[in-house]
Amino acid sequence: MSDPGQPSRPAPTLEGAVIAFDLDGTLVETAPDLLGALNGVLAEEDLAPLPAEGARHLIGRGARALLVRGFEASGRTLDDAAATPLVARFIEIYRSRIALESRPYPGCVEALDTLRAQGARLVVCTNKLTSLSTELLDALALSDRFIAIIGADAAPAPKPDPQHVLHAIAAGGGMRERAVMVGDSLNDVASARAAGVASIVFPFGYTDIPAAELGADRLIGHYDELVGTVQTLLQTKRGSAIGSPL
Repeated sequence: MSDPGQPSRPAPTLEGAVIAFDLDGTLVETAPDLLGALNGVLAEEDLAPLPAEGARHLIGRGARALLVRGFEASGRTLDDAAATPLVARFIEIYRSRIALESRPYPGCVEALDTLRAQGARLVVCTNKLTSLSTELLDALALSDRFIAIIGADAAPAPKPDPQHVLHAIAAGGGMRERAVMVGDSLNDVASARAAGVASIVFPFGYTDIPAAELGADRLIGHYDELVGTVQTLLQTKRGSAIGSPL
């Protein structure tokens, strides 16, 4: 029970803050549909399908990288000339099943709504194509929670280039000093750090480096922890640990 003689503390506020989210492996578990599309291409090329659990780490660098890495894992090298038409075919297959099995992570929707209720502006900063990102978020009824959806094709350069994060923050009407990048991979952490932006990572996404070794400012295990962690990061005076350049 609070002391009536003491002034009450104001409720936490995130007014003016921009929170940028990676998409695949951060907001949404998309591996089943991405790997389903990849295996569809592999089958058409007479290659064996890849097992879901053994191929999750291939995701996170965009469609072309997923195909190149998938072909390598299947024992065939995919050069640039061959990759271009296969990327188009992969996107065609993926678009047909974009939200067949993909779902937001537990607690994600509630955390997004709480962040918005506290005044934060939310943006998506993903190496996925913008059109595919929008289609996926539309299918999952998540799009209206974001001010902007910035795919790799809508940024000056894709992650890990810091311009991607900075462009997404600007699209949300914010500044790097009051922004946080939330992701699951080295691309997210490296781009945020180079941009001078604080970073949070989840361990359940798509990375071939353990999340605890990515060098993010904070590692959290569930969306239940996100709002409090964002508040703490943005209340922390900027120093050598948060937002320091590489």
